[in-house]
Order: sequence, then structure tokens, then C-alpha cells
Amino acid sequence: MSSHLLEFSTELAAIMPEIGSERLPSLLVRMLKSLVPFDNAVILHYRHGDAPLIHYNDIPPLQHEKQIDFFVNGAFLLDPFYRAAVDTNLSGLHRLSELAPEGFEKTEYYRSYFKYTEIKDEVGFIIHLSATQFINISMGRLTFAQRFNRTHISIFQGIAPVIETLCKLQWGAEASANQPQENKLPSQLDSALKHFGTAYLTERETQVVQLFLHGHSTKSIAERLGISPETVKLHRKNSYAKLDVSSQAELFYLFIDSLASLTSYSGGDPLVGYL
Repeated sequence: MSSHLLEFSTELAAIMPEIGSERLPSLLVRMLKSLVPFDNAVILHYRHGDAPLIHYNDIPPLQHEKQIDFFVNGAFLLDPFYRAAVDTNLSGLHRLSELAPEGFEKTEYYRSYFKYTEIKDEVGFIIHLSATQFINISMGRLTFAQRFNRTHISIFQGIAPVIETLCKLQWGAEASANQPQENKLPSQLDSALKHFGTAYLTERETQVVQLFLHGHSTKSIAERLGISPETVKLHRKNSYAKLDVSSQAELFYLFIDSLASLTSYSGGDPLVGYL
């Protein structure tokens, strides 16, 4: 028996009696780290209509609590793992680099949140518990010299069925009870993102603003919408004027602040009642 298999078996044996307990997330991370070394991890539980629950987090961003609050209160809507799970019902193990939009490091999501995690390479599991809930387990490395290689990815993929089963045993019972079978993942906050600015902008301006918020470049937006880059820039300029912002950063924070100001949401543009 290989040393890796023995260590995995030992860690799994320690986890099984803890299913249902608060200790399981940390034991699960310990098991993953015994197979493939990484610097930090986060386990997020996404539920339809609610902000995500953080079951485990040892990522040390600057101003830790402030950054986590920023993520939970709305920035998570632009996280590439979240968008992949919601928009395409993606599951399994994936690299962040596979899911992130072109020019990810130039997005306001990256500048305002992700860079403070200090993560240089990230892989993560997406595990759907039901039509309305899923778990995201992300593991990060903090140096460019220690990226996850093919062997590491192969190991994680090999134990994916075990990880999925453990997550469903730990968090799946409540998620599966009386839930619809069709995909209902997009939440109220996703609806707020979809309708952001619609009360003030034209349909095309709204499309441009949405794509900028999702991290797309001017070139990428032009290709998606079948218009010239100059037209994209004109729509952006007009949108910024109508929303009284002067940069992508201000647009991003306007979106986050408009979400944070909502005490209840029944649909439509979250800026109504905020501006």
C-alpha cells in the first residue's frame, strides 16, 4: 500500500465518525492537504436566495473581517466559481484560470477582493447538493513557483466522488428536503445583478455595464455584442454619466453598496430607492 493511500485512508477513517459535526470541514481540509499540499482553503455553502455560508476559511487577506464581509455581502456574485455553478450548472474540479474571464487581474472583483487573498493559483470543487444549493471547496497556493501540477489535479479528480459524498452527507439532507428538481440556483441577489441599472440605462447600456461588472474587457464586450470597441466605450461613458460614476471601480462599489442597502428585495433595479 502506498504511503499516500495509507494517509488518505487514515484521514478518511477519522472523518467518517465526524459527519454531522462542526469539526468535519477542518478535517476535510486536512485530508485534502495530506494528499496535495496547499496554503489555504475555503468551504462555501451557497443557498438560493441567501448570502453564502462560510463553513471553513483560513485565507488571511488584509483586513480579514472587512474583506470577508465584502465578499459575502455581494462580491461573491462575480466570483468565477459561483458564476460557473449558477450560469452553466458546472460541477467537479476546476482551475480558477479555466473559469475566470480574460483579463481577470484587471477586474474590480480582483482589485477590490481577490488580490488581498494573496492567492496565485487556485483549484476548487463545485458540488451540487440540490437544485438550489451547492458547495464550493477552493484550495489556493500563494507563490507562482508552486502551482498545482497535473499530478495534483489528477489526485483531486481521483477522490472527487469521495469529496462529493462527504459533502452530501454533511450538508445535503436539508438541501434536498422538499426542493424543486429544476435548477433554481439564481437567487434574489443574482436578480439584483441582472437588473442593476435597468431603471436608468438603455438596454444596450445595461448589457455593457453587466459585462463590465462580470469582468469582460472592452474588446470582449465588443465581440459578444457585435459592436465596435469605440461603441462600447461610448455606451460606457453614457452609462457612467447617468449613474454618476467616473470609473469601473466606482461602478463596482455602487453595485455592492446598492445590494448592502437592500432590507428586502422583490425584483427590479436595486438602484431604485438607493440613488
